[in-house]
Amino acid sequence: MPLNSPIHKRCAPGLYIVTTPIGNLADITLRAVSVLGGVDLIAAEDTRHTRRLLAAHGIDNRLVSYHEHNEVRRTADLVERLAQGAAIAIVSNAGTPTVSDPGYRLVQAAVARNITVVPIPGVSAAITALSVSGLPTDQFIFVGFPPRGQSKRLEQLKNLAPLPLTLIFYQSPQRLLSFLRELQQIVGDRYAVLAREMTKLHEEFLRGPLSHIISELDQRETVKGECTLLISGAAPAAAAAPQDIDAAIDAFLSDQDRPLSEIARELATKLNVSRKQVYERALEIKKLK
Repeated sequence: MPLNSPIHKRCAPGLYIVTTPIGNLADITLRAVSVLGGVDLIAAEDTRHTRRLLAAHGIDNRLVSYHEHNEVRRTADLVERLAQGAAIAIVSNAGTPTVSDPGYRLVQAAVARNITVVPIPGVSAAITALSVSGLPTDQFIFVGFPPRGQSKRLEQLKNLAPLPLTLIFYQSPQRLLSFLRELQQIVGDRYAVLAREMTKLHEEFLRGPLSHIISELDQRETVKGECTLLISGAAPAAAAAPQDIDAAIDAFLSDQDRPLSEIARELATKLNVSRKQVYERALEIKKLK
């Protein structure tokens, strides 16, 4: 099906969460094109932005605004339309609605009214950046935009710092440098990847220690485009030395009422060693007493 001549089939009643491109207008699924042409109404974060996307794919449909400033009022209106059998799509300016964008209140209200909610998946800035980062992808935390208030932001970073997981942030170009400096102060000079203008003409990936990325951006007059920042997780804690394990076991064995398996489980977590290792060593020490 050519991108400029989609087949629009009337959508069944319900709320459609439609993912849109994060930059390149060609990065949209055929299903998303079909749904955007087949619903009764599209609720858009920015109607002008969405109208350009629709025009690029030959879609002419009704639009209403749905953003953080009218979300509460608009939600009530849209839910009533949905309850009466309308098919409505919600889109953000880029990526998936409700993910660091308006929309979750509408989904919440629709679910409460037993209205069908249909995901129309597609590209994600966080996953796109992660896929080319070279950082571990088996476990990661998507943080999204950090809090605006400095005290809350620093508290969040301090809580995230010890985690051995890849951290993914969104940040605006205006706040990027100050945020990078805060990160470096709290997590150290960790390896990071800054993804900027992904899928667009001036796509860029900066890789290296935080100090390198800060130095590179310091030399630029401006930084443009929404940014996705990935930070390597904390290094695993070193396992306790054998003598420290023995000392800890000795201290715990003085409590005769606790089962050995329970002691081993607690100590294994504290000492960063296997429960089996602690249990077997505890048996040996107990026999020597």
